[in-house]
Amino acid sequence: MKKGFYLVMTAQALSSLADNALLIAAIALIADLQGPDWMAPMMKWWFALAYVVLAAFVGAFADAFPKGKVMFATNAVKLAGCLLMFSYQSLGFETTGQLGLIFAAYTLVGIGAAAYSPAKYGIVTEMLPPDQLVKGNSWIEGLTVLSIIFGTVLGGVLINPHVSEMLLSHAWISAVVDTRAEAAIFIIGFIYLLAASCNLLIPGTNVSYPKQQTNPVKLVREFSYYVKTLWRDKLGQISLAVTTLFWGAGATLQLILIEWGAQHLGYRLDQASILMGVAAVGTIVGAVVAGRVPLKKALGVLPLGVVMGFTVLLMPLVYEPWAVYALLMLIGGLSGFFVVPMNAMLQHRGHVLLSAGHSIAVQNFNEQLNILLMLATYSLMLWLKLPINIIIVIFGVLVASLMAVFIRWNRLNHQRDPSLQDQIGQHGHGQALH
Repeated sequence: MKKGFYLVMTAQALSSLADNALLIAAIALIADLQGPDWMAPMMKWWFALAYVVLAAFVGAFADAFPKGKVMFATNAVKLAGCLLMFSYQSLGFETTGQLGLIFAAYTLVGIGAAAYSPAKYGIVTEMLPPDQLVKGNSWIEGLTVLSIIFGTVLGGVLINPHVSEMLLSHAWISAVVDTRAEAAIFIIGFIYLLAASCNLLIPGTNVSYPKQQTNPVKLVREFSYYVKTLWRDKLGQISLAVTTLFWGAGATLQLILIEWGAQHLGYRLDQASILMGVAAVGTIVGAVVAGRVPLKKALGVLPLGVVMGFTVLLMPLVYEPWAVYALLMLIGGLSGFFVVPMNAMLQHRGHVLLSAGHSIAVQNFNEQLNILLMLATYSLMLWLKLPINIIIVIFGVLVASLMAVFIRWNRLNHQRDPSLQDQIGQHGHGQALH
C-alpha cells in the first residue's frame, strides 16, 4: 500500500471517530433537554438527508479538486457543525429552539460528511489498482468500523457521570463549558482538528478528470444518468442493492441497540453505547477477514446476509452480558464479512462505468435514501410505542427476506448472461483521465 493511503485511513478514522462520538453527545443533549425518544433517530434522519439532497453535486465537487483538499474542506464543515452544537445554550433559545439547533448542527455535520465521502472513497480507487481494492476497502471499512467502536465508546465515556464530573472539575474546561454534553463536544472538536491536520498531509494522486459541470440542473440530469447506469449494470445493481440494504440496516441497528439496551437490559445511555461498540468490533473482525476474499469471488458471500438477518432474531432471547456481547459480535462479524467484498465490487464497477467521485456519490445517494426510509419507519414504530423486541423481529425478518431476494436476483442475472463472472475485475477508467 502507498504511504498516502495510510494518511487517508488515519484522517478517515479520526473524522469518523468524531462523527460517532458527536452522535452520542447529541443524544445526551436531547435527553438532558427531555426531548422525546423519536428525536434521536430523526436527528440521524436529517444527517442522512444531507447525503440524499447533495448527491447530485458532491461527486462533481470531489472530482473537481485534489481529493485531499476536498477532505480538508469538508472536515472543516463538520467542525463548524460541532461548534454550532456547542453553542446551543449561548444563543438564548428556549428548550424547543435548543432542540432545533441540535438538529441543525448535526445536519451541518451531515453536509460535511456527504461531501467528504466521495473524496474519501474516490481517492482509494485512484491510489490502488483493482486487484488491491478488496484489501484497501477492507482496511478502510475496518478502520471506519473501528472508529465507530471508539467513537461510540468515547461518546459514552465522555457523558458518563463520573468522567464528566472529572472533566468539569478542571479549571480550563469549566471556564468554557457548563454541562456534561458541552464538555464532550469540546473534546470532540479537537479530534476534528486532528483529522484536518492529516487531510493536509495527503499527497496528490496525479489523477485528473474532465472539467466538471457547474450548472445545477445539468448536474441533476447527469446524476440521474449515473444512477441509471449503475443500476442497469448486472454486477453493479446487485452490489448496490446489498450495500444499500446494509447501510440502512446498520444505521437503524445502531439506534435500535440504544433503545434495546434501555428497554430490554435496563442500561443507561453511556452503557448502551458500549453495545454499539461491541457490534462494531465484530464488524471489523469480519471486514479484516473479508480482505482475503478475491474480487472474483465477491458474490459468493451473499448468503451470509440472510444468516445475519436471522441471527438478529436472537436478540430478544439474551439477557446475560456474555450472551449479549457474543451475539452482537456474531451479528457484526457476519455483516462485515459480506459487505466489504460487495463494497469493493461496487466501487470497481462504478469506477469502470463512471468515475471515482460520481460512482461513490451514486452509492451514497442510494444508501442514505434507504437510511432515510428505515430510520423514518423506526421513528414511526417508536412513536406508536411498539416494544423494542417486536421492532427487532420485524427488522431481522426484513433483512433476511431482502437478502434472499437479492441472491435470487443475482442467480437470474448470471443465468441470462454467463459472461458476467468474466467481467469482474476487468480494467476500465470510466470518465477518468489517468
